[in-house]
Amino acid sequence: MKKSTATPSPSAIDVSSSLEKSLGGAIRELRQRHQLTLAQVSEQAHVSSSMLSKIETGQIMAGLDTLSRIARALGVSMSMLFRNYDVPTGAAQLVKRDTGMEVVRRGTKNGHAYKLLAYDQGPIKRFEPFLIEMDEQSESFPTFEHPGTEFIHMLEGTMEYRHGNTVYVLEPGDSLTFSGQIPHGPERLVDKPIRFLSVIIYGETLIS
Repeated sequence: MKKSTATPSPSAIDVSSSLEKSLGGAIRELRQRHQLTLAQVSEQAHVSSSMLSKIETGQIMAGLDTLSRIARALGVSMSMLFRNYDVPTGAAQLVKRDTGMEVVRRGTKNGHAYKLLAYDQGPIKRFEPFLIEMDEQSESFPTFEHPGTEFIHMLEGTMEYRHGNTVYVLEPGDSLTFSGQIPHGPERLVDKPIRFLSVIIYGETLIS
């Protein structure tokens, strides 16, 4: 009876190749960072220079014992060799300067400009970061109430900001964190123009 031979699936081959290249690249990067030659590391790890070269270029897959000796020779833990393998692809969103999406909020008609610095978060919003600007035309100030926690960081100007029954003087570099459910908002613009960051974190209370 003819014995069948299993053929590795393309996905298994891809994973193996990816792991070999990731390990090899990490070993080469660490070796070069410490300004070590192939010969120096191979001597300490008790492997030939040619074998170490093939490991670094991903041509062969070293066993755990060999990898352990290479890691010791490089003065790192074995986990350091795997640090770049199977890392999730990033999904960061970059909003360049002056490209935030202008949105309408209470106070817009009073000379307040709101620029949303992160959007397309999906059907449920977990946070909203704004760059808020107020100029000399701002005469009246609306009072805000909303779920979650708000964080304010002053960038330019000085203003008095009310939260509940307390008024805080905010200057450049100052930060204020408070519950959004308590009435709050600007009380008086002391030094204009005003620019500050406002981040509303909804936490468990999700806004769709």
